[in-house]
Amino acid sequence: MSKPDRPAGASDPAADIDAGILDRMIDIRRHLHRHPELSNREAGTQRYLREMLESEGIAEIRDVAGYGLAVDIVGAGRPSNRKLAIRADIDALPIEEESGVDYASENPGVMHACGHDAHAAMGFAVAAHLHRSRESFGGTVRLIFQPAEEDEPSGGKRVVEEGLLDDVDAAICVHVDPYTLSGKVAVGSGPYTLACDTFDVLVTGSAAHAAKPYEGVDALTVACSMVSELQKIVSRETDPYDPLVISVTAINGGNAYNVTAGKVAFKGTIRSGNDATRERAGRRLREVLEGIAASHGAGVQVDIHRGEPGVVNDTEMAELILASAKASIGADNALNMPGWSIADDFAYYSEKRPSVYFRLGIRNEAAGSVYPLHHSRFRVDEAALKNGVLTLVSAATMYLAGQENPGV
Repeated sequence: MSKPDRPAGASDPAADIDAGILDRMIDIRRHLHRHPELSNREAGTQRYLREMLESEGIAEIRDVAGYGLAVDIVGAGRPSNRKLAIRADIDALPIEEESGVDYASENPGVMHACGHDAHAAMGFAVAAHLHRSRESFGGTVRLIFQPAEEDEPSGGKRVVEEGLLDDVDAAICVHVDPYTLSGKVAVGSGPYTLACDTFDVLVTGSAAHAAKPYEGVDALTVACSMVSELQKIVSRETDPYDPLVISVTAINGGNAYNVTAGKVAFKGTIRSGNDATRERAGRRLREVLEGIAASHGAGVQVDIHRGEPGVVNDTEMAELILASAKASIGADNALNMPGWSIADDFAYYSEKRPSVYFRLGIRNEAAGSVYPLHHSRFRVDEAALKNGVLTLVSAATMYLAGQENPGV
């Protein structure tokens, strides 16, 4: 890829984004926040985003990956056959909202607690602005409003399987970051998120009277031992410089005060930073659980489901984001920072094409935007979203203005 400098005399389509687009972006974000939908159920979100894009005069919008959308914004300026994909995920989480905002979820038990409403709204703003300013650039930007980032079957995997990246040169996505100060852009090259696998465990004992637990095998006690011992795979078997996180996130068993549990189920995730650790962690999880079950005379069934790999940021694409952020929002707002331990199915994009995943800081105590991702009180400092749009637009037009890429 060529150095991400804008050619002399070229206009900057990010220099002046219409205030009306930015106002609509906030309205769209709040509408989506009020009407969240879970992974692979985003029919209303898909319909609404289509209406918003069509209201901007954007045509030829296609359904993708089930409940997603894709649209190509084709520049009419300086000729370029480059094509860039920008991913915006759109799904929500099974969380009861406690944020206190006046546009809180009206769908009980479902919440945009990861900022995908903000991502979708920024995607709209990028599409609308590029469509209006298409005479100022050449090449194509493909906006992908992707469903099912949070759950299987993965929307990111379906996007790749449906061939949406086959004819693009590179891909970009942004994720809001409540740990970084609002309005700042953070990015780095190399591994940037962790791979994520899930597991389901069923412990089988035999129920007994609570006054005589020795007459049975208490599956709940066995399961508690398992949950505790699993953490030693991380704390006592893994180099602290080798990323690995094992989290048990749900446990269910027993239904009476006076009967010990005959069966207990629990589940969780394994997040890892490289293939060797990923394989070892899965193997050791199974060995530890089977060993504990045997020592208590219980049975255990362990199912491990392979999920998305880790996102790997292309060096030149990461440099593009830094250059774009410096040009559009100022050098003080462009941070070279390492990745984080979350997982994201944008990893399937980064396996297919040179890609970059960057973070947009939203941390603002005055706005109450201080809670972590997936928290019931999560908030987004909406003032930061303009910087995300400016960076995306600048990166897109810088990339499209570069030399031809013969790699596709």
